[in-house]
Amino acid sequence: MHVVGRRADGYHDIETIFLAVDSLHDELCIAALPAGAAEPCMRQEGLALDNAPADNICLRAWRLLHDEFGIAPVEIRLRKGIPFGAGLGGGSSDAASTLDMLNRMFSLGLDSGALEERAARLGADCAFFVRNRAAYATGIGDRLEPIDLDLGGLRLEIGIPEGEHVSTREAYAGLDRSRFGTERPDLREAVRRPIGDWRDLIVNDFEASVFPAHPAIASLKEEMYRRGALYASMTGSGAAVFGIFEK
Repeated sequence: MHVVGRRADGYHDIETIFLAVDSLHDELCIAALPAGAAEPCMRQEGLALDNAPADNICLRAWRLLHDEFGIAPVEIRLRKGIPFGAGLGGGSSDAASTLDMLNRMFSLGLDSGALEERAARLGADCAFFVRNRAAYATGIGDRLEPIDLDLGGLRLEIGIPEGEHVSTREAYAGLDRSRFGTERPDLREAVRRPIGDWRDLIVNDFEASVFPAHPAIASLKEEMYRRGALYASMTGSGAAVFGIFEK
C-alpha cells in the first residue's frame, strides 16, 4: 500500500493491490416493500457497526440509483461478518453489491463499467467489488488495472487483534509525508516475484505510524512470521493483518 501524494481535492493518490477473498463475508438481502412505501428500510444485524442504519452506505447506494432512475423504496437487511475499521473493504463491498442487486432487481440494464462508475461515487475502493478480480489500483483506489495474482497452493489467513480499530482519518493523519514522491517498487512487477522476496519489496506505508499507536497489530504481524508466514502485512489502513502460508 503506497501513498504517493496528497491531491488538491484533499484526497490521496495511492498504489495498491486489491484481492477478493471469501474467508470473511457479509450477508445482504434486499426485498420489495409494499406498494406506496415512501422510504427505504435499513436493518443492521451481526457485528456491531459505528453508524446508525440510516447512515449505512447501502442506503447511499439505493439513493444514488433512486435519484437517477426513480427506483422504489426497498428493505435492505445487512448481516455483518466483516469487522469495520479493519481495512478489509467490508462497507465498500456491501455498497457495490447493493448496486448490483438493485440493478438486477429493477432491470436497469447497467453493465459492469456503468456500475463501477457509480460505485466510485460512493467510495474510493467500491468500484473494485463490482468485478471482484485482482487489480492494481491507482488514483484514490478507483483506477483499476486487472492483474494476474495466483495464490494457488498457498493459504491466506486474516487476523484482527481484539478491540483494535483504526479509522481512515487516523491512518492518513500519521503518514510520513516526506516519502511522498519518492521512487517505489512497481507493485505489478513485485507480485510477480517469488513470494519469499515480497517482504523486502512490498511495504504498507501505514504501518510506520499505525504500529507505534497500535502495538497489538504489529505483534500480530510478527506472530504470523514466527508461525511460518511467507509474507505478512497490515491490510490497507488496518487494523487487520493478513499472512500467506504454505498449505
